[in-house]
Amino acid sequence: MKSIRLIAAMAAISATLFGQGALDPAKLLQQPTDTWPGYNGDYSGRRFSPLKKINSTNVHNLSLQWIYRIPQGVPGATIKATPVEVNGVLYFTVPDHVWAIDARSGRELWHHTHQSKGGIHIGNRGVAVYGAWLYFETPDCQLISLNLKDGKERWHKSICDLDQLYYASVAPIIVKNHVLVGVSGDDLDIPGYFESRDPETGELQWHWSAVPKKGEPGFETWPNEDAAAHGGGMTWGTTTYDPELNQIYLGTGNPQPVIAGKGREGDNLYTASIVALNPDTGKMVWYFQPSPHDTHDWDNVEVPVLFDGKVEGQNKKLLSMACRNGWFFVLDRATGKALVSKEYVKTNWAKGIDKRGQPIPDPKKEPQFDGALVSPNQGGAANWPPPTYSPDTGLFYINANRAFSVWYLYDIDEKPEGWGGTDRGGYTEALLQAIDVKTGAIRWSHKWEGSGGRSGLMSSAGNLVFAGDTSNNFVAMDAKTGEPLWHANLASSVSNAPISYELDGKQLVIVGAGDSLFAFTVNEK
Repeated sequence: MKSIRLIAAMAAISATLFGQGALDPAKLLQQPTDTWPGYNGDYSGRRFSPLKKINSTNVHNLSLQWIYRIPQGVPGATIKATPVEVNGVLYFTVPDHVWAIDARSGRELWHHTHQSKGGIHIGNRGVAVYGAWLYFETPDCQLISLNLKDGKERWHKSICDLDQLYYASVAPIIVKNHVLVGVSGDDLDIPGYFESRDPETGELQWHWSAVPKKGEPGFETWPNEDAAAHGGGMTWGTTTYDPELNQIYLGTGNPQPVIAGKGREGDNLYTASIVALNPDTGKMVWYFQPSPHDTHDWDNVEVPVLFDGKVEGQNKKLLSMACRNGWFFVLDRATGKALVSKEYVKTNWAKGIDKRGQPIPDPKKEPQFDGALVSPNQGGAANWPPPTYSPDTGLFYINANRAFSVWYLYDIDEKPEGWGGTDRGGYTEALLQAIDVKTGAIRWSHKWEGSGGRSGLMSSAGNLVFAGDTSNNFVAMDAKTGEPLWHANLASSVSNAPISYELDGKQLVIVGAGDSLFAFTVNEK
């Protein structure tokens, strides 16, 4: 009943504030069909399309519908953003730029350029839409709101300090009347945080720090105030939301100094964690820490994927995450209690799990002055490209790397600064893993040729999983068996995660590779 009332209230707000043609916010509470209204489609993070006009029996007939290429002269024009599709228009970003293109034809409708003052231009994940307004973050620490119709700026607000080497790259998420934004940093001893902003004005509504202050719960996991004040925990991952529990879920980044952990003994909460927050107040409801006292740069910012299932005969609200450290978890998302804790690739850094289901780090696998062989490597078993979960198969799919490297400690001072070490060399193999969410067991595994395999994924009711491989191919696979069914070479590697929508009775699948968006469909004969 709560979700039904929320849908009705959100629809009324949209109609009152924005009129016809605006995004109906109720779409964010539904599986995506004629829209893809948020980064992951809906709030759940599943990246599952209920459409099945493109399916495992006809996907071999998938053909190119259109291509949109970013104009020459745009620096750093690699599309890492997931496009948002609203009312037949696609909106996507690269750092400092937003485009609106026709979702049927790929024709450009408008292009907005932000005049940057600097910042790290590593990529941008995309936009959020609220009614007739669009929001995106910029490398120079701005949250910008545009008119959806023409791309003209409404306002911009600073959300971080460029002088302290923060930057912003996250796709915001809209929950009720909150624009939720995370921040990134250059891993040089600065604290991470997460904020809510007013969608009409951009003014701050609340601020949550990833590292507690003295006297707050969790501070005891730091040796002193100085260590905590510089402790890291950036929030550059994707947020998901349960409207019935009214909880948002996000992952936090690594603690700092990154590799040299001698000056920050303890678990270092709430870095490298999964946290549940109240979206109206920013208050933390619970936490779970996949990497206590991380010294391997394993940001825990992967997508928290939400689904429901039976546990010991009882219906439960569940959360799953395939973490950068190589472990897969299923939690009770109401309480944060671990129900499954299992490796999804071979790792060697943990001695086992504790009573909470959290891995116990092996001190022998801390970075050493003369090196320590550790799996996974710095890039992690997974990274930011999103996974997918299919309710039809009960499988969680992740593009993973099984990797070993030698971790070195450079700074052996009592109070190290900066990184203090790194990893070098090693072995890597790329895999697409299909994980049974009930047990954490690998149901099937597909090995890609070579290394890499970092694309995001999408599954569908057509018994398909779409992925990018290590050889610039866009691939469709049987969701139940992992058999490759179709591929197209895009000349560049898939650089974002696919989406799908249906317009005019035709289903399209959209994917980014390098500086181009590609649209595929099955054309009826």
